[in-house]
Amino acid sequence: MTYTHLFSELGLAQASEVGGKGANLGELTSAGLPVPAGFVLGAEAFNQSMDEAGVYSQLLVAHEAALSAVGDDVRLAELCEQMAELVTKAGMDSHVHAAVSVGYQELGKGDDVTVAVRSSAIGEDGSAASFAGMNASFTNVGSETELMWAIRRCWASLFTPRVITYRTTQHLSAPPAMAVVVQRMIAPTTSGIVFTADPSTGDRARLVIEAARGQGEVVVSGAVEPDTYVVDKQDLAVLKVRVGDQEFEIVEGVDGHDHQVPLAADLRRRRVLDDETIRDICTLAVDAENYYGSPQDIEWAIDHDGTIWIVQSRPITTLARPKTAIHRTGGDHREVLLRGLPAAPGVASGPVRVLTSPHDGHLLKDGEVLVAPMTNPDWLPTIRRAAALVTDSGGVTCHAAIVAREVGVPCVVGTHSGTSELHDGELVTVNGQTGEVVSGVAKPVASTTSSAPAATIISSRGEITATKVYVNLTSPENADRVAAQDVDGVGLLRAEFMLTEALDGRHPRAVIADGDQQMFVDNMATALCRIAGPFGSRPVIYRATDFRTNEFRELTGGQQYEPVEHNPMIGYRGCYRYLRDPDVFKLELQALAAARENHPNIHLMIPFVRTKWELERCLELVDASALKDHRDMHRWVMAEVPSVLYWLPEYVAAGIDGVSIGSNDLTQLILGVDRDSETCAELFDERDPAVLDAIDRIIASARSLGITSSLCGQAPSTHPEFADELVRMGISSISVNPDAIDDARRQVARAEKRLLLASARAEHQAASATARA
Repeated sequence: MTYTHLFSELGLAQASEVGGKGANLGELTSAGLPVPAGFVLGAEAFNQSMDEAGVYSQLLVAHEAALSAVGDDVRLAELCEQMAELVTKAGMDSHVHAAVSVGYQELGKGDDVTVAVRSSAIGEDGSAASFAGMNASFTNVGSETELMWAIRRCWASLFTPRVITYRTTQHLSAPPAMAVVVQRMIAPTTSGIVFTADPSTGDRARLVIEAARGQGEVVVSGAVEPDTYVVDKQDLAVLKVRVGDQEFEIVEGVDGHDHQVPLAADLRRRRVLDDETIRDICTLAVDAENYYGSPQDIEWAIDHDGTIWIVQSRPITTLARPKTAIHRTGGDHREVLLRGLPAAPGVASGPVRVLTSPHDGHLLKDGEVLVAPMTNPDWLPTIRRAAALVTDSGGVTCHAAIVAREVGVPCVVGTHSGTSELHDGELVTVNGQTGEVVSGVAKPVASTTSSAPAATIISSRGEITATKVYVNLTSPENADRVAAQDVDGVGLLRAEFMLTEALDGRHPRAVIADGDQQMFVDNMATALCRIAGPFGSRPVIYRATDFRTNEFRELTGGQQYEPVEHNPMIGYRGCYRYLRDPDVFKLELQALAAARENHPNIHLMIPFVRTKWELERCLELVDASALKDHRDMHRWVMAEVPSVLYWLPEYVAAGIDGVSIGSNDLTQLILGVDRDSETCAELFDERDPAVLDAIDRIIASARSLGITSSLCGQAPSTHPEFADELVRMGISSISVNPDAIDDARRQVARAEKRLLLASARAEHQAASATARA
């Protein structure tokens, strides 16, 4: 078992073992960017140590209870204390200890070396959740003994109330696992953060740098007000300079530990970076963004030799623009009470609540504006309930700002005097776009962007990819907005929600019994047209109804028509149901034919196909319907049942020309795990080698048979490295949730570039070998 991994051995494909921080350091190293040397202790080391000590199962039980206890501060604290105690008592497995010792000695070439030790939790620093400052990190660790202690502290930090609360916020219920980054320590004269897009406005044409003297912890923690520089991405011109107010710096003392050192008065208000250094930092940041294909949040440091180092990089987890603005007219002269840095977009009004400690969070009432000196991750449960957040110190890259953006709370930081000038109960409006706090309740108005239909505003493509990026949709409500994004079509249009809306919550058999078949057809056809219209000629793949019996029973009248099944997940559903109850399926086909008269971009997908004969009989129903003359309509099947590995050639012979892999159902049937089971949740993993092998074989078979292949499960939306695998396998398209479209496009583009580069290198090597021969 290999427990430690050099940065040069890692990439995003290993994120499930080394965490986002570790994987990103590997990517940065591969890109040739200046990264201090180091290694990652993989998550398996944590699992092995806990398992060997006999506490792993206890941790899982306690963790599940802790997730349910969020909101009960006392109970949550008790459970977290129990889990941390279990980790501490477990210690470190002897084999893991030996591997860390070897890695540390090799890093120092036999001598003690000063390192930084940082948590790299699985799921951390991804495109959806940053975990900013949630887990433990340690700097100036100067011996092997200190290193072992720091690693165990990182492991224990998985189980703090703030981490459990954050995981709940991000809907992360899987058992937590922790990798640990061990990296040669840079003794910086200057350090900070650079965003390759403005985090407070979403402007991708700007870079924002925050810089302070000494170690960067003072920036990310918000302990000081750093310098802020706004830079034009095109020509790297410095557009705006805001000199901060840094009272102290953190430096390494003669004892090897961190010390706060007061800054002289003349340094407190002096610029930290000159324009040339700003451009050098931005050049590296743009290189990193180009490599990743998406905006990055990068920590950097400058050593005593003037070398700029990249310490870590992660995706910016949110770049949403504010949807409202403060409406001001000639008669509206509201007093500006405070000005600070706009840190999280949006506008919110409410009464002020001044708090100085996260332990006082229970005093904040829902809808109040939280005003604090500075917030660290322990404030998360309180921030979630706040209408807005105002702080005395900090910059736009501090933990408070990052978390506020993620949970959608308008935020203004660095006001200097918010806690002294604002008073409990005072009504204020916080504008996270302008950085202002004004008196009273200002009237929000809709953004002044064009009101033209979204369908006419197809966004310009940032990347052109051979692999199509489709979107999953459930209803017509957001079709205009989604169609305006950089998306190639709808890879999965679920019928179930549309059917429920179209039938006013009635069971389809009850509708038929009431003689309302035409209403069924008309309402479903209308809903289909509302979705297909904005997408123009781009394909819309309609998956016919795939309610399970327990879900159908919830509809009005459902108990009269639905059997009670012990395991509806693999029961009376999908293609087989159409054969047993063809009347409902025939009405769906009528609606589809009616919608295709005006929108021939709609195509049919048949779900949960188990075997050849049921598909053939289902297609006979299609051919007997009004769709029989729609020769341009594609006919797809969902690949959810493992039997598709055997039957796909026969399906194609029957007339199927597309296959869409439903990775959720496919995973549960390959691994034998109910995907809805909380007890067995840790076993459900779409990235399991057995599942990946099946997906690879389906895609390869589709290519050999000359049909299109797609995947519409959850995995590409939640695991960026999964998209890499699909591109490598040669999939035709992936279909993701609307909020993952841009990330998926960039990930696919990046994966395709890698394949092209690898192919070019192989050809060059082959040509060189031939020439030498």
